[in-house]
Amino acid sequence: MKSPRVLNADALVLIARRFGVLAEPMRLRLLHALFGGEQSVGELVRRTGGTQANVSRHLQTLAHAHLLTRRKDGLQVFYAIADPSIFQLCELVCGSLEKQLAKQAGVFAR
Repeated sequence: MKSPRVLNADALVLIARRFGVLAEPMRLRLLHALFGGEQSVGELVRRTGGTQANVSRHLQTLAHAHLLTRRKDGLQVFYAIADPSIFQLCELVCGSLEKQLAKQAGVFAR
C-alpha cells in the first residue's frame, strides 16, 4: 500500500470541506442521477423527488465546490459532473461499505 501524502493544516481544511459537501444525502442523490450525463434542473427534480428550491440549492453547492458544471440554455439550466474522480470516490466508498456489510451479515449466517 502506498504511504499517505503529508498534508498541512490548510490542505486538511480543504479536504474536510470537500467531504462536508458530500455529507448530504440529497447531494449524493443528485451526483448519482448525473452519472449518466448532463441533465436539466427539472429532470433532476423529477429523478430525486426533491423540491425545485431544494434541488437548486444543492446543485449550487455542488457547482461552487467544482464538482458540477452549469450550463444555461434559454430558461433551462443544465448540470453535469465536472470532476470525474467523483466516480472513483463513490465506487471506493460503496465497495468498502458493501464488504463491511457483507462481513456483518456473515455473523448472522448459519
